[in-house]
Amino acid sequence: MAAGTKRQKEMRKALRILLPRVPMRDAEAILAGALAGHLRHLPPSIALWQATTSYIRHELTEYDTLLEDGYDRDSARFFVVDAMNDVLSNWGCNKIIADADEAP
Repeated sequence: MAAGTKRQKEMRKALRILLPRVPMRDAEAILAGALAGHLRHLPPSIALWQATTSYIRHELTEYDTLLEDGYDRDSARFFVVDAMNDVLSNWGCNKIIADADEAP
């Protein structure tokens, strides 16, 4: 995991700082998301936060199930924000998701 482009190295460093206790499996998926082409214009810390919140929302909460059940995006996000913050806390993150902070 030491090799890579400058951006990849910056992302890995930012990941260790943001999520010191994230499991490796989740860290790899988040890193892959943060390195996706559509986020390349963002600074590493912002791309990483976007990828982290998206990964947690879709993979570790019932967000997609709520959407399938007919909830609109904002309502579904409202119902999963506490679960998302619990995951972030368990991973050692000092940042939380507030309603206004959520990425589109």
